[in-house]
Formats: sequence, C-alpha cells, structure tokens
Amino acid sequence: MSGARISSISAGSPAADRGLAEGDELITINGREPTDIIEYQQLIDGAVVTLVVRRPGEILSRKVTVTKGEGEPLGLGIDSAVFDRIRTCDNHCSFCFIYQLPKGMRRSLYVKDDDFRLSFLYGNFTTLTRFTEFDLERVVDEGLSPLYVSIHSTNPALRAEMLRNPRGATSLRWLRELLRAGVVVHGQVVVCPGVNDGEELERTLTDVLTLYPDLRSLALVPVGVSKFNLEHSMRPHSSLEASNVLALVERFQAMGQAVLGRKLIYASDEFYLIAGAKTPAVTHYDSLEEVENGVGLVAAFRESFAQRRPMDKLGSGFFQSVDGAPALGYRAPRVRERTSLHPGQVTILTGEYAAPLLRRLLDDYGFDDAQVLAVPNTYFGGNIKVAGLMTGRDLEEALSSVPLSHSCLIPDVCLSEGRFLDGVSLDDLSRPITPVVTTGVDLRRALERSRVAVSV
Repeated sequence: MSGARISSISAGSPAADRGLAEGDELITINGREPTDIIEYQQLIDGAVVTLVVRRPGEILSRKVTVTKGEGEPLGLGIDSAVFDRIRTCDNHCSFCFIYQLPKGMRRSLYVKDDDFRLSFLYGNFTTLTRFTEFDLERVVDEGLSPLYVSIHSTNPALRAEMLRNPRGATSLRWLRELLRAGVVVHGQVVVCPGVNDGEELERTLTDVLTLYPDLRSLALVPVGVSKFNLEHSMRPHSSLEASNVLALVERFQAMGQAVLGRKLIYASDEFYLIAGAKTPAVTHYDSLEEVENGVGLVAAFRESFAQRRPMDKLGSGFFQSVDGAPALGYRAPRVRERTSLHPGQVTILTGEYAAPLLRRLLDDYGFDDAQVLAVPNTYFGGNIKVAGLMTGRDLEEALSSVPLSHSCLIPDVCLSEGRFLDGVSLDDLSRPITPVVTTGVDLRRALERSRVAVSV
C-alpha cells in the first residue's frame, strides 16, 4: 500500500477548488497519519480539516485547510480501504479457495487477508490468528461492529490442523473477548467432508451454543473445490452428506430456539441444493445478515421478486476488490454503465445452482416467456456452480447458443468494475449483455421493461 490517495473530488464539495487533484497523497489529516479508511472518516468529521498532501513526482508537501459543516462529507474519494499494509493471512488452510485459483487472474484476487479492518469494512472473514490486544482495544473503543469470524472447528487440535497454523488452536479466545465486550460477531464454518463434519461438526455446534451463545449468527457453508485443487483431503459433499448436515443443523436450531430463543445456526442455500431439498422461506430465518454468505439468499431473492421489494443491502463477498474501494460505501462498483434492453425475447444467463430455481420462480409469476440458461463453470470446474463465480470465457461460450434476437441478462454479482473474475470485460464479449442488480425486484423490473419495449 502507498498511502491514502485521492481518486475523485466531488464538484461543489468542501474540498473542491482547494487546489487538490486526483492522485494526490494524503500525508496527514489534522496532524495524524491515517492508516485506513476508518481513521480517515473519523479525522474528517470536524468543521475544520487540515490536510498535508503531496503530488506524485514532487518532493515537497503542502498544507490545505478545508472548512465545512460538522459531520459534512469532505468530498474526496479515496482509492483504497487500507493505507498502511493489509494484514495478510499466515494460515495455509487446506480448503482455501485462493490456492485453487488458476494463474493469470487480477492480482488482488490472490491476496489472502486476515485483517479485522477488512472484516468490519467488507465482511471478510478473519480467523483471528493475527489478532492482538491492541486490535481488541481498537475494535471496542471505536465500535467496529459487526465483525465476521471463521470458526471451522472448536476442537483446538483440529482447528490448528485445518488452518495449518498452531495459533489456530488458541485464537478463538479473541472471539470470546469480542463477544464479552458486546461486539456483534457473525461466524462461519466451512464444512469439509471427512474432516470437520460428523461428530466434529456436532462438537463445534455444541460448543457454539454453550461457549459462544452471543454470536449473532453461525453459517455453515460447503467447501468449494475447483479443478485446480491440489489437496487430496478436499472433495465436494455428496447428496447424503449434505442431507446429514441439514439434519444436524435442524437439531441444533431446535436447541437454540429452546435455550436462546433464536435458531442462531443456519446452513447455506448450497447445502439444500446439493441435498436436493427445498430451500426455506424467509420466515425460517431470525435475520438475513449472512445473506451474501448464501444463508437465505434464495428466500430473500424470491420474496423480493414476488413482492417487488428491495432486498436488504448485501454485505460483501469473497471476491470484492479491495484495491478499488471508494472511501464511502467501501465496495467497488459492480458495473460502470448498463446496457439498455432492446425489444425481443429475453435470456437470463446464470449459474447452475440458480438456473432451476430461477426457472420455477419465473413460471410461478407469469414470466414463462423468458429463457433461463445455466452456464457451466468450466473455468473453475469442480463443484463451482454459483452465479457469483461465472467468468467471461464461460459466458462467451454459452452465448453461442442464444439467438441473436434475444436480449441477454446476467446478475451483476459476477462483476467488479465491469470485469469478470477472469479479467474479461463486458466490452470483450461478442455481443451486448445487460447486467442486472442481483435482487428479485431488479430482475422483475428488467423483465417488465423488456415487455414494454416489445409492446411499443
């Protein structure tokens, strides 16, 4: 990281016309060197903000004072969430998806972080193996909540083995301290068949109810195994194994309801799809705060489509770019521009998991004229079938079977700043496709606009 650099200046903002320019580096704010966007937001909150900035290629810095209303935004966009150095992960988890990425993808995708700041800002999961007393003090003092913690197992020996880090055996002590301090924490267990499932998973869920009952939620997600996986112990779940996980979750949900008054523990939608089981309705969930981790996503999407209601703002996902994060919102935009629909039939291209669910949803609400095309993920292979990991190359292959008269829609969840994971951009595709915000109501509006275009 090279410090806080200005990526944009809003016209008419307090910082406009102060001689600042895109690319300028913020050396200090009110005499302090901010290390991340969290400190930046705190430092610019007052009525008078004194900046020391340095222009690229220049040695000398200069001082700029901005006067504004208390709490008013400064009007600067910052190009990164972390200004000092991302705290990288020193675990070597056997199930880590980053180790299963092919070569040649954009550099930010290979960054393994274990930074509590990115957990707060993006919803990235941290194992707490690099967490310190100082970090705890900062989290509590600054109210950095919620945080997202990877548990995987409460068996110290197994957790250390899975993380391939001896600190994995003891780092959950920080989870206890965070909960004791009133920090909201969402947990996650990546369930690996034959490793931390069965009796080990039962032990973990028992410990969660007894040792960490103040967790806001615990999501169980199946391990993703791409064709680039080199770990022989990692394999996809069978349908029976997924069913066993669901049965265990149901049993512990009943315990949680009886003891805590809430279910607490949930399986991601993928487990239901692998098991061939029906995904639950929205009413099944205490909350949908881990919806982007796949917990209740199908239910929330269906409700949004049926009731024409916006879905709650999604958190962050695994492949959100850190290096392009703006100062406000903390997420890189999915797309910069949207292609308008032209009159004609519509084909929706999506992942193999989502396609049959989407087909049933469209049929249920009278959109049976829209086509749904499942896009096989040959780029990653294995059991990777979610829409968020679709790539431009696989879409290009799938587009060859779509009539040229059709408008093509894709969920924008597979994009970051207009690019797919394999680096292909929307402009690189052989024909126009329209990204649609990945909510039910946005898809419905797109389909309705297409019908209006046809009638006109």
